[in-house]
Amino acid sequence: MAPLSKAGAALAALRADLTGDVFAPHDPGYDEARAVFNTMIDRRPAVIAQCTNEADVVRSVRFGRELDLAIAVRGGGHSVAGMSLNDGGLVVDLRRMQGVTVHPGSSSVRIEGGATMSHLDRATEPYRLATTGGRASTTGVGGFVLGGGTGWLDRLFGLAVDNLLGVELVTADGTTVLASAEENPELFWALHGGGGNFGIATALTLKLHELPEFSFAMVMSLPETGPDAVRTYREIIAHAPVEASGGVIYLTGPPEPFIPEHLVGERLCGSLLVYAGGEEELRKLAEPLLALPHEVEVVTAVPYADFQTMFDDPWGMRNYWSAEYLTGLPDELADVFCALGDALPVPTGTQHVLFPQGGAIASGPGEFPVPYRDAPWAVHPFGIWEDPADDERCIQWVKDVRAGVRPWSTGAVYLNFIGDEGADRVVAGLGAENTRRLAAVKARYDPDNVFRFNHNIAPT
Repeated sequence: MAPLSKAGAALAALRADLTGDVFAPHDPGYDEARAVFNTMIDRRPAVIAQCTNEADVVRSVRFGRELDLAIAVRGGGHSVAGMSLNDGGLVVDLRRMQGVTVHPGSSSVRIEGGATMSHLDRATEPYRLATTGGRASTTGVGGFVLGGGTGWLDRLFGLAVDNLLGVELVTADGTTVLASAEENPELFWALHGGGGNFGIATALTLKLHELPEFSFAMVMSLPETGPDAVRTYREIIAHAPVEASGGVIYLTGPPEPFIPEHLVGERLCGSLLVYAGGEEELRKLAEPLLALPHEVEVVTAVPYADFQTMFDDPWGMRNYWSAEYLTGLPDELADVFCALGDALPVPTGTQHVLFPQGGAIASGPGEFPVPYRDAPWAVHPFGIWEDPADDERCIQWVKDVRAGVRPWSTGAVYLNFIGDEGADRVVAGLGAENTRRLAAVKARYDPDNVFRFNHNIAPT
Protein backbone atom coordinates (compact mmCIF):
# COMPACT_ATOMS: atom_id res chain seq x y z
CA MET A 1 0.00 0.00 0.00
CA ALA A 2 1.34 3.44 -0.92
CA PRO A 3 2.07 6.15 1.70
CA LEU A 4 -0.97 8.22 2.63
CA SER A 5 0.33 11.36 0.90
CA LYS A 6 0.88 9.48 -2.36
CA ALA A 7 -2.47 7.75 -2.05
CA GLY A 8 -4.27 11.04 -1.43
CA ALA A 9 -2.67 12.67 -4.45
CA ALA A 10 -3.43 9.66 -6.65
CA LEU A 11 -7.07 9.62 -5.51
CA ALA A 12 -7.44 13.33 -6.24
CA ALA A 13 -6.00 12.77 -9.70
CA LEU A 14 -8.38 9.86 -10.32
CA ARG A 15 -11.36 12.01 -9.31
CA ALA A 16 -10.21 14.70 -11.72
CA ASP A 17 -9.49 12.35 -14.62
CA LEU A 18 -12.45 9.98 -14.52
CA THR A 19 -15.57 10.79 -16.50
CA GLY A 20 -17.51 8.71 -13.99
CA ASP A 21 -17.79 9.04 -10.23
CA VAL A 22 -15.30 7.99 -7.57
CA PHE A 23 -16.34 7.00 -4.04
CA ALA A 24 -14.19 6.67 -0.92
CA PRO A 25 -15.53 5.46 2.46
CA HIS A 26 -16.53 8.88 3.79
CA ASP A 27 -18.20 10.11 0.59
CA PRO A 28 -21.98 10.49 0.37
CA GLY A 29 -23.32 7.59 -1.70
CA TYR A 30 -20.49 5.22 -0.77
CA ASP A 31 -22.69 2.70 1.03
CA GLU A 32 -25.16 2.62 -1.83
CA ALA A 33 -22.32 2.16 -4.31
CA ARG A 34 -20.89 -0.82 -2.42
CA ALA A 35 -24.21 -2.67 -1.92
CA VAL A 36 -24.43 -5.94 -3.86
CA PHE A 37 -27.10 -8.51 -4.62
CA ASN A 38 -26.16 -10.88 -1.78
CA THR A 39 -26.64 -9.06 1.54
CA MET A 40 -24.49 -11.65 3.32
CA ILE A 41 -21.58 -9.77 1.73
CA ASP A 42 -20.53 -6.64 3.65
CA ARG A 43 -17.16 -5.37 2.40
CA ARG A 44 -15.64 -1.90 2.42
CA PRO A 45 -13.43 -1.07 -0.55
CA ALA A 46 -10.99 1.85 -0.25
CA VAL A 47 -12.13 3.21 -3.63
CA ILE A 48 -15.04 2.54 -5.98
CA ALA A 49 -14.52 3.84 -9.52
CA GLN A 50 -17.76 4.02 -11.48
CA CYS A 51 -16.53 3.98 -15.05
CA THR A 52 -18.46 5.26 -18.04
CA ASN A 53 -16.13 4.16 -20.85
CA GLU A 54 -13.04 2.10 -21.66
CA ALA A 55 -10.70 5.03 -20.93
CA ASP A 56 -12.10 5.23 -17.39
CA VAL A 57 -11.41 1.53 -16.92
CA VAL A 58 -7.83 1.90 -18.14
CA ARG A 59 -7.26 4.86 -15.84
CA SER A 60 -8.75 3.00 -12.87
CA VAL A 61 -6.60 -0.09 -13.38
CA ARG A 62 -3.46 2.03 -13.61
CA PHE A 63 -4.48 3.86 -10.42
CA GLY A 64 -4.93 0.54 -8.63
CA ARG A 65 -1.59 -0.77 -9.81
CA GLU A 66 0.19 2.46 -8.85
CA LEU A 67 -1.06 2.10 -5.25
CA ASP A 68 -0.75 -1.70 -5.18
CA LEU A 69 -4.47 -2.07 -4.46
CA ALA A 70 -6.38 -5.32 -4.83
CA ILE A 71 -8.81 -4.92 -7.74
CA ALA A 72 -12.34 -6.33 -7.92
CA VAL A 73 -14.61 -5.89 -10.93
CA ARG A 74 -18.33 -5.25 -10.71
CA GLY A 75 -20.68 -5.84 -13.62
CA GLY A 76 -24.15 -6.97 -12.56
CA GLY A 77 -23.06 -7.50 -8.93
CA HIS A 78 -24.71 -10.96 -8.89
CA SER A 79 -21.68 -12.95 -7.74
CA VAL A 80 -23.07 -15.08 -4.93
CA ALA A 81 -19.61 -15.19 -3.32
CA GLY A 82 -19.40 -11.39 -3.33
CA MET A 83 -16.53 -11.31 -5.82
CA SER A 84 -17.71 -7.89 -7.01
CA LEU A 85 -16.31 -6.35 -3.80
CA ASN A 86 -13.20 -6.42 -1.63
CA ASP A 87 -12.02 -4.91 1.64
CA GLY A 88 -9.56 -2.04 1.40
CA GLY A 89 -9.00 -2.32 -2.34
CA LEU A 90 -10.31 -0.86 -5.59
CA VAL A 91 -13.63 -1.80 -7.20
CA VAL A 92 -13.90 -1.08 -10.92
CA ASP A 93 -17.66 -0.62 -11.26
CA LEU A 94 -18.99 -1.00 -14.82
CA ARG A 95 -22.67 -0.37 -14.14
CA ARG A 96 -22.69 2.91 -16.06
CA MET A 97 -21.45 1.10 -19.19
CA GLN A 98 -24.73 -0.43 -20.38
CA GLY A 99 -24.81 0.26 -24.10
CA VAL A 100 -26.13 -2.42 -26.46
CA THR A 101 -25.75 -2.14 -30.24
CA VAL A 102 -27.61 -4.67 -32.41
CA HIS A 103 -26.28 -5.49 -35.89
CA PRO A 104 -29.20 -7.33 -37.49
CA GLY A 105 -27.43 -7.68 -40.83
CA SER A 106 -24.67 -9.79 -39.31
CA SER A 107 -26.90 -11.29 -36.59
CA SER A 108 -24.62 -10.01 -33.85
CA VAL A 109 -24.74 -7.66 -30.88
CA ARG A 110 -22.13 -5.64 -29.00
CA ILE A 111 -22.79 -5.30 -25.27
CA GLU A 112 -20.86 -3.07 -22.88
CA GLY A 113 -19.44 -4.65 -19.76
CA GLY A 114 -21.98 -3.28 -17.28
CA ALA A 115 -25.13 -4.27 -19.17
CA THR A 116 -27.61 -6.76 -17.74
CA MET A 117 -29.67 -9.41 -19.48
CA SER A 118 -32.60 -7.01 -19.57
CA HIS A 119 -30.56 -4.47 -21.54
CA LEU A 120 -29.53 -7.20 -23.98
CA ASP A 121 -32.96 -8.82 -24.39
CA ARG A 122 -34.86 -5.54 -24.75
CA ALA A 123 -32.44 -4.34 -27.42
CA THR A 124 -32.64 -7.51 -29.55
CA GLU A 125 -36.39 -8.12 -29.16
CA PRO A 126 -37.56 -5.59 -31.83
CA TYR A 127 -35.50 -7.54 -34.38
CA ARG A 128 -36.99 -10.88 -33.24
CA LEU A 129 -33.47 -11.97 -32.41
CA ALA A 130 -32.00 -13.40 -29.20
CA THR A 131 -29.05 -15.30 -27.79
CA THR A 132 -28.58 -17.54 -24.78
CA GLY A 133 -28.97 -15.46 -21.63
CA GLY A 134 -29.29 -16.14 -17.94
CA ARG A 135 -32.48 -17.16 -16.18
CA ALA A 136 -33.03 -13.69 -14.69
CA SER A 137 -33.06 -10.25 -16.31
CA THR A 138 -30.86 -8.64 -13.63
CA THR A 139 -27.82 -10.86 -14.23
CA GLY A 140 -24.79 -9.06 -15.65
CA VAL A 141 -23.96 -10.12 -19.22
CA GLY A 142 -20.17 -9.99 -18.84
CA GLY A 143 -19.74 -12.31 -15.89
CA PHE A 144 -22.47 -14.62 -17.17
CA VAL A 145 -20.92 -15.10 -20.60
CA LEU A 146 -17.27 -15.35 -19.55
CA GLY A 147 -18.25 -17.92 -16.92
CA GLY A 148 -19.83 -20.18 -19.57
CA GLY A 149 -23.46 -19.10 -19.67
CA THR A 150 -26.45 -21.45 -19.33
CA GLY A 151 -30.07 -20.35 -19.72
CA TRP A 152 -33.51 -21.11 -21.10
CA LEU A 153 -32.34 -21.11 -24.73
CA ASP A 154 -29.13 -23.11 -24.44
CA ARG A 155 -30.55 -26.42 -25.73
CA LEU A 156 -31.40 -24.54 -28.93
CA PHE A 157 -28.62 -21.94 -29.27
CA GLY A 158 -25.81 -23.48 -27.20
CA LEU A 159 -24.08 -22.07 -24.14
CA ALA A 160 -23.43 -18.33 -24.09
CA VAL A 161 -19.72 -18.89 -24.78
CA ASP A 162 -20.64 -20.88 -27.89
CA ASN A 163 -22.02 -17.58 -29.21
CA LEU A 164 -19.05 -15.41 -28.22
CA LEU A 165 -17.49 -13.59 -31.19
CA GLY A 166 -15.16 -11.14 -29.49
CA VAL A 167 -14.16 -9.51 -26.22
CA GLU A 168 -12.69 -6.05 -25.67
CA LEU A 169 -10.45 -6.38 -22.62
CA VAL A 170 -8.39 -4.14 -20.34
CA THR A 171 -5.53 -6.21 -18.98
CA ALA A 172 -3.66 -6.02 -15.66
CA ASP A 173 -1.10 -3.51 -16.96
CA GLY A 174 -3.84 -1.14 -18.11
CA THR A 175 -3.59 -1.87 -21.83
CA THR A 176 -6.45 -2.77 -24.18
CA VAL A 177 -6.64 -5.91 -26.29
CA LEU A 178 -9.21 -7.50 -28.56
CA ALA A 179 -9.71 -11.24 -28.26
CA SER A 180 -11.38 -13.12 -31.10
CA ALA A 181 -10.84 -16.21 -33.21
CA GLU A 182 -8.39 -14.19 -35.34
CA GLU A 183 -6.78 -11.92 -32.73
CA ASN A 184 -5.19 -13.33 -29.57
CA PRO A 185 -6.90 -16.70 -30.11
CA GLU A 186 -5.42 -18.35 -27.00
CA LEU A 187 -6.80 -15.55 -24.82
CA PHE A 188 -10.11 -15.87 -26.65
CA TRP A 189 -10.19 -19.58 -25.82
CA ALA A 190 -9.50 -18.81 -22.15
CA LEU A 191 -12.43 -16.38 -22.03
CA HIS A 192 -14.79 -19.25 -22.91
CA GLY A 193 -15.34 -20.21 -19.28
CA GLY A 194 -12.26 -18.77 -17.52
CA GLY A 195 -14.23 -15.79 -16.23
CA GLY A 196 -12.65 -12.53 -15.11
CA ASN A 197 -9.17 -13.94 -14.56
CA PHE A 198 -7.55 -12.29 -17.56
CA GLY A 199 -8.79 -8.72 -17.52
CA ILE A 200 -11.84 -6.48 -17.46
CA ALA A 201 -14.29 -7.02 -20.31
CA THR A 202 -15.42 -3.56 -21.39
CA ALA A 203 -17.51 -5.02 -24.24
CA LEU A 204 -18.50 -8.37 -25.70
CA THR A 205 -19.82 -9.30 -29.14
CA LEU A 206 -22.27 -12.20 -29.35
CA LYS A 207 -23.96 -14.12 -32.14
CA LEU A 208 -27.74 -13.68 -32.42
CA HIS A 209 -30.41 -16.13 -33.60
CA GLU A 210 -33.96 -15.79 -34.85
CA LEU A 211 -36.59 -16.06 -32.09
CA PRO A 212 -39.94 -15.10 -33.62
CA GLU A 213 -42.06 -16.70 -30.87
CA PHE A 214 -41.70 -17.80 -27.25
CA SER A 215 -44.15 -19.48 -24.88
CA PHE A 216 -44.17 -21.27 -21.55
CA ALA A 217 -46.25 -23.68 -19.48
CA MET A 218 -46.16 -23.65 -15.67
CA VAL A 219 -47.93 -26.35 -13.71
CA MET A 220 -47.93 -26.04 -9.90
CA SER A 221 -48.67 -29.15 -7.84
CA LEU A 222 -48.64 -30.18 -4.22
CA PRO A 223 -45.33 -31.78 -3.20
CA GLU A 224 -46.73 -35.32 -3.16
CA THR A 225 -47.12 -35.07 -6.95
CA GLY A 226 -43.38 -34.35 -7.27
CA PRO A 227 -42.15 -37.86 -8.15
CA ASP A 228 -44.72 -38.21 -10.93
CA ALA A 229 -43.96 -34.68 -12.15
CA VAL A 230 -40.21 -35.39 -12.39
CA ARG A 231 -40.73 -38.67 -14.25
CA THR A 232 -43.23 -37.07 -16.61
CA TYR A 233 -40.95 -34.13 -17.26
CA ARG A 234 -38.05 -36.50 -17.95
CA GLU A 235 -40.07 -38.32 -20.59
CA ILE A 236 -41.21 -35.09 -22.24
CA ILE A 237 -37.64 -33.82 -22.57
CA ALA A 238 -36.42 -37.19 -23.85
CA HIS A 239 -38.66 -36.80 -26.91
CA ALA A 240 -38.97 -33.02 -27.16
CA PRO A 241 -37.26 -30.88 -29.79
CA VAL A 242 -34.30 -28.72 -28.73
CA GLU A 243 -36.65 -25.72 -28.71
CA ALA A 244 -38.01 -27.04 -25.38
CA SER A 245 -36.35 -26.58 -22.01
CA GLY A 246 -37.24 -25.44 -18.48
CA GLY A 247 -37.11 -27.50 -15.30
CA VAL A 248 -38.81 -28.86 -12.20
CA ILE A 249 -38.71 -26.47 -9.27
CA TYR A 250 -39.64 -26.88 -5.61
CA LEU A 251 -40.43 -23.47 -4.13
CA THR A 252 -42.52 -21.54 -1.62
CA GLY A 253 -45.82 -20.44 -3.14
CA PRO A 254 -45.31 -16.73 -3.96
CA PRO A 255 -47.93 -14.01 -3.34
CA GLU A 256 -48.85 -13.75 -7.01
CA PRO A 257 -52.33 -13.40 -8.52
CA PHE A 258 -52.11 -16.84 -10.15
CA ILE A 259 -51.37 -18.60 -6.82
CA PRO A 260 -54.46 -19.46 -4.72
CA GLU A 261 -54.36 -17.65 -1.40
CA HIS A 262 -54.25 -20.87 0.65
CA LEU A 263 -51.05 -21.95 -1.17
CA VAL A 264 -49.11 -18.71 -0.61
CA GLY A 265 -46.24 -19.51 1.75
CA GLU A 266 -46.66 -23.27 1.25
CA ARG A 267 -44.23 -25.71 -0.36
CA LEU A 268 -45.08 -26.42 -4.03
CA CYS A 269 -43.60 -28.41 -6.91
CA GLY A 270 -43.61 -26.50 -10.18
CA SER A 271 -43.01 -27.95 -13.65
CA LEU A 272 -41.85 -25.31 -16.13
CA LEU A 273 -41.73 -26.03 -19.83
CA VAL A 274 -40.38 -23.21 -22.00
CA TYR A 275 -40.57 -23.30 -25.76
CA ALA A 276 -38.99 -21.29 -28.56
CA GLY A 277 -42.20 -21.43 -30.54
CA GLY A 278 -45.95 -20.92 -30.35
CA GLU A 279 -48.47 -21.70 -27.63
CA GLU A 280 -50.37 -24.36 -29.62
CA GLU A 281 -47.26 -26.52 -30.16
CA LEU A 282 -46.23 -26.04 -26.55
CA ARG A 283 -49.62 -27.15 -25.24
CA LYS A 284 -49.24 -30.45 -27.10
CA LEU A 285 -45.81 -30.97 -25.53
CA ALA A 286 -47.15 -30.15 -22.08
CA GLU A 287 -50.21 -32.46 -22.23
CA PRO A 288 -48.68 -35.16 -19.97
CA LEU A 289 -47.90 -32.55 -17.30
CA LEU A 290 -51.36 -31.02 -17.57
CA ALA A 291 -52.86 -34.48 -17.03
CA LEU A 292 -51.27 -34.74 -13.57
CA PRO A 293 -53.11 -33.47 -10.47
CA HIS A 294 -52.27 -29.80 -10.11
CA GLU A 295 -53.32 -26.58 -8.41
CA VAL A 296 -52.14 -23.97 -10.92
CA GLU A 297 -51.92 -24.05 -14.70
CA VAL A 298 -50.54 -21.31 -16.96
CA VAL A 299 -49.92 -21.90 -20.68
CA THR A 300 -49.32 -18.81 -22.77
CA ALA A 301 -47.22 -17.09 -25.39
CA VAL A 302 -45.11 -14.23 -24.06
CA PRO A 303 -42.27 -12.05 -25.35
CA TYR A 304 -38.97 -13.67 -24.33
CA ALA A 305 -37.70 -10.43 -22.74
CA ASP A 306 -40.83 -10.30 -20.57
CA PHE A 307 -40.46 -13.93 -19.56
CA GLN A 308 -36.89 -13.24 -18.47
CA THR A 309 -38.16 -10.89 -15.77
CA MET A 310 -40.51 -13.46 -14.22
CA PHE A 311 -37.78 -15.20 -12.24
CA ASP A 312 -35.83 -12.16 -11.11
CA ASP A 313 -34.39 -12.72 -7.65
CA PRO A 314 -35.35 -9.92 -5.25
CA TRP A 315 -32.63 -7.49 -4.25
CA GLY A 316 -31.56 -7.30 -0.61
CA MET A 317 -31.77 -11.01 0.24
CA ARG A 318 -29.25 -13.46 1.70
CA ASN A 319 -27.95 -16.02 -0.80
CA TYR A 320 -26.10 -19.33 -0.80
CA TRP A 321 -26.09 -21.45 -3.97
CA SER A 322 -24.49 -24.57 -5.34
CA ALA A 323 -24.97 -27.15 -8.11
CA GLU A 324 -24.22 -30.68 -9.23
CA TYR A 325 -24.19 -31.89 -12.83
CA LEU A 326 -25.63 -35.37 -13.27
CA THR A 327 -24.84 -38.51 -15.26
CA GLY A 328 -28.54 -39.12 -15.84
CA LEU A 329 -31.92 -39.08 -14.12
CA PRO A 330 -32.81 -42.62 -13.00
CA ASP A 331 -35.87 -43.23 -10.85
CA GLU A 332 -33.78 -43.49 -7.68
CA LEU A 333 -32.29 -40.04 -8.26
CA ALA A 334 -35.74 -38.62 -9.08
CA ASP A 335 -36.94 -39.86 -5.70
CA VAL A 336 -33.91 -38.40 -3.92
CA PHE A 337 -34.45 -35.04 -5.62
CA CYS A 338 -38.10 -34.99 -4.51
CA ALA A 339 -37.25 -35.99 -0.94
CA LEU A 340 -34.80 -33.10 -0.78
CA GLY A 341 -37.54 -30.86 -2.20
CA ASP A 342 -39.82 -31.97 0.61
CA ALA A 343 -37.20 -30.57 3.03
CA LEU A 344 -37.00 -27.19 1.24
CA PRO A 345 -36.88 -24.36 3.82
CA VAL A 346 -40.22 -22.53 3.78
CA PRO A 347 -41.38 -19.87 3.72
CA THR A 348 -38.27 -18.47 2.02
CA GLY A 349 -37.29 -17.55 -1.52
CA THR A 350 -35.21 -20.73 -1.73
CA GLN A 351 -35.64 -22.90 -4.84
CA HIS A 352 -34.71 -26.49 -5.64
CA VAL A 353 -34.17 -26.70 -9.40
CA LEU A 354 -33.69 -29.67 -11.72
CA PHE A 355 -33.08 -28.73 -15.34
CA PRO A 356 -32.20 -30.52 -18.59
CA GLN A 357 -29.20 -30.02 -20.82
CA GLY A 358 -28.56 -31.87 -24.09
CA GLY A 359 -29.27 -30.44 -27.52
CA ALA A 360 -26.89 -27.72 -28.66
CA ILE A 361 -25.13 -27.76 -25.28
CA ALA A 362 -23.93 -31.33 -25.77
CA SER A 363 -23.21 -30.91 -29.48
CA GLY A 364 -21.33 -27.62 -29.07
CA PRO A 365 -17.57 -27.06 -29.37
CA GLY A 366 -15.75 -29.54 -27.15
CA GLU A 367 -12.52 -27.57 -26.82
CA PHE A 368 -13.71 -24.85 -24.44
CA PRO A 369 -13.14 -25.04 -20.64
CA VAL A 370 -16.76 -25.93 -19.82
CA PRO A 371 -16.58 -29.59 -18.68
CA TYR A 372 -20.23 -29.79 -17.64
CA ARG A 373 -21.35 -29.68 -21.27
CA ASP A 374 -22.05 -33.41 -21.62
CA ALA A 375 -24.14 -33.81 -18.43
CA PRO A 376 -27.79 -34.48 -19.42
CA TRP A 377 -29.26 -32.99 -16.21
CA ALA A 378 -28.26 -30.62 -13.41
CA VAL A 379 -29.49 -29.85 -9.90
CA HIS A 380 -29.22 -26.29 -8.63
CA PRO A 381 -30.10 -25.71 -4.96
CA PHE A 382 -30.65 -21.97 -4.81
CA GLY A 383 -30.79 -20.72 -1.23
CA ILE A 384 -32.32 -17.28 -0.84
CA TRP A 385 -33.85 -15.85 2.35
CA GLU A 386 -34.24 -12.60 4.28
CA ASP A 387 -33.80 -13.31 8.00
CA PRO A 388 -30.23 -13.93 9.29
CA ALA A 389 -31.80 -16.37 11.76
CA ASP A 390 -32.41 -18.67 8.77
CA ASP A 391 -28.73 -18.75 7.74
CA GLU A 392 -27.92 -22.10 9.29
CA ARG A 393 -30.93 -24.04 8.05
CA CYS A 394 -30.81 -22.65 4.50
CA ILE A 395 -27.08 -23.15 4.04
CA GLN A 396 -27.27 -26.66 5.50
CA TRP A 397 -30.14 -27.54 3.16
CA VAL A 398 -28.04 -26.52 0.12
CA LYS A 399 -25.19 -28.70 1.39
CA ASP A 400 -27.61 -31.57 1.98
CA VAL A 401 -28.81 -31.36 -1.63
CA ARG A 402 -25.26 -31.58 -2.93
CA ALA A 403 -24.52 -34.54 -0.69
CA GLY A 404 -27.78 -36.29 -1.59
CA VAL A 405 -27.26 -36.22 -5.36
CA ARG A 406 -23.48 -36.67 -5.35
CA PRO A 407 -23.61 -40.40 -6.20
CA TRP A 408 -24.91 -39.37 -9.63
CA SER A 409 -22.60 -36.36 -10.12
CA THR A 410 -20.27 -36.12 -13.11
CA GLY A 411 -17.88 -34.13 -10.91
CA ALA A 412 -18.07 -31.09 -13.20
CA VAL A 413 -19.82 -27.85 -12.24
CA TYR A 414 -20.84 -24.51 -13.73
CA LEU A 415 -18.88 -21.96 -11.71
CA ASN A 416 -21.45 -19.16 -12.02
CA PHE A 417 -23.81 -21.30 -9.92
CA ILE A 418 -21.54 -21.62 -6.90
CA GLY A 419 -19.85 -19.46 -4.29
CA ASP A 420 -16.37 -20.00 -2.89
CA GLU A 421 -16.20 -23.78 -2.52
CA GLY A 422 -12.41 -24.11 -2.72
CA ALA A 423 -9.73 -24.69 -5.36
CA ASP A 424 -10.84 -28.23 -6.18
CA ARG A 425 -14.26 -27.00 -7.25
CA VAL A 426 -12.65 -24.38 -9.50
CA VAL A 427 -10.77 -27.19 -11.23
CA ALA A 428 -14.05 -29.14 -11.43
CA GLY A 429 -15.60 -26.15 -13.18
CA LEU A 430 -12.82 -25.87 -15.75
CA GLY A 431 -11.34 -29.35 -16.13
CA ALA A 432 -7.88 -30.36 -14.92
CA GLU A 433 -6.11 -30.15 -18.28
CA ASN A 434 -7.90 -26.92 -19.14
CA THR A 435 -6.83 -25.44 -15.79
CA ARG A 436 -3.16 -26.01 -16.64
CA ARG A 437 -3.61 -24.35 -20.02
CA LEU A 438 -5.59 -21.48 -18.46
CA ALA A 439 -2.83 -20.93 -15.90
CA ALA A 440 -0.35 -20.32 -18.74
CA VAL A 441 -2.70 -17.73 -20.29
CA LYS A 442 -3.09 -16.16 -16.86
CA ALA A 443 0.69 -15.93 -16.49
CA ARG A 444 0.92 -14.07 -19.79
CA TYR A 445 -1.85 -11.54 -19.21
CA ASP A 446 -1.95 -11.26 -15.40
CA PRO A 447 1.30 -12.66 -13.94
CA ASP A 448 0.78 -10.89 -10.58
CA ASN A 449 -2.77 -12.25 -10.19
CA VAL A 450 -4.19 -8.73 -9.99
CA PHE A 451 -7.62 -10.06 -11.00
CA ARG A 452 -8.08 -12.62 -8.22
CA PHE A 453 -11.57 -11.77 -6.99
CA ASN A 454 -13.16 -14.52 -9.06
CA HIS A 455 -13.03 -18.29 -9.33
CA ASN A 456 -9.30 -17.82 -9.41
CA ILE A 457 -6.73 -19.40 -11.66
CA ALA A 458 -3.21 -18.96 -10.29
CA PRO A 459 -0.64 -17.97 -12.93
CA THR A 460 2.06 -20.55 -13.66
